[in-house]
Amino acid sequence: MLPSIALWLQGLSPELGFLRVFQYLTFRAVMAAMTALVVGLVAGPWFIRRLAALKIGQPIREYAMQTHLSKGGTPTMGGVLILFAIAASTLLWFNWSNRFVWIVLIVTLGFGAIGWADDWRKVVHKNPEGMRSREKYFWQSLIGLVAAFYLVFAVSETSNARVLELFIDWVGSGFTLDLPPQSGFIVPFFKEVSYPLGVAGFVILTYLVIVGASNAVNLTDGLDGLAIMPVVMVGSALGIFAYVTGNAVFARYLLLPHIPGSGELLIFCAAMAGAGLAFLWFNTHPAQVFMGDVGALALGGALGTIAVIVRQEILLAIMGGIFVVEALSVMLQVTYFKYTKKRYGEGRRLFQMAPLHHHFEKKGWKETQVVVRFWIITMLLCLIGLSTLKLR
Repeated sequence: MLPSIALWLQGLSPELGFLRVFQYLTFRAVMAAMTALVVGLVAGPWFIRRLAALKIGQPIREYAMQTHLSKGGTPTMGGVLILFAIAASTLLWFNWSNRFVWIVLIVTLGFGAIGWADDWRKVVHKNPEGMRSREKYFWQSLIGLVAAFYLVFAVSETSNARVLELFIDWVGSGFTLDLPPQSGFIVPFFKEVSYPLGVAGFVILTYLVIVGASNAVNLTDGLDGLAIMPVVMVGSALGIFAYVTGNAVFARYLLLPHIPGSGELLIFCAAMAGAGLAFLWFNTHPAQVFMGDVGALALGGALGTIAVIVRQEILLAIMGGIFVVEALSVMLQVTYFKYTKKRYGEGRRLFQMAPLHHHFEKKGWKETQVVVRFWIITMLLCLIGLSTLKLR
């Protein structure tokens, strides 16, 4: 919004030429991060008091870690604060004509609405399990597929009008039209190595990335500050990739696909980083507030959508390795338990407890040790991901 206002004011008066700074992407990214940080820090105490007054406290499952029982009643649904700070800052600083930021906002708020419904059932209906998994998965799938069908044509075009033309051409070709190179599956660490996916392949991959990332972040959000800092780091790294792919010169030099308009996603990533750091102020151990599913599902969905737009799905898995391992630990634990119960009549476990962070707690690590060590691992993984900008 502010870039458009500044441009309009410049047209009215030449003396206001200094307002051209509002057109600089890097300046607006810094301001977006600062705005989200200030909004989160200022609104945080009031928001936590309101949650406490409304008795929106975190229910603790019966089979949870014993050390976590004291956390029962801690205000939850703090993700609303994160989403408010992200949305307010992004709307203030990004170019409203950019279609990629809008689709990321829609996916983020859509997944946030699913998480809100889940948290509400836990708090109001006193059901620690919340929304049934099938119902949650249905709504996640619906949003993921809608985003996938739009992005399959949007990542290689410059406007919504061109997106519509490409879609019409695809239908007219009998659904056999080859997509432009920008929509290919990129393999990092190699020069110009990408594989054509086709419409079906792109949609399936995008759906899996968005929904998978959303659930992976949600599973990671089990300790004070564990999920939010990796989100900040991975989101910031993806923001750098968005900036590069949105710039034709940088993209050509670094052998990355040029995605016109993707650079504006840096604003969203910066706002997410600022809002995440503000939330960490209150979420650090011992947490004053939890983000709940409303925050975790939304932030994971945002990371997945951004990774698809900048064509870095593999790098999302690398940089967000903690999220991947946490999700895999749950899948392996459940699968192995069912298999051994069917074969031996008694379920056995691969880990002492899943997700993986609880396994390390069971082995004697303190909560803060698990959290900080997972942060360090994520930082290293993000540096590896960023190294692919040049190592090709």
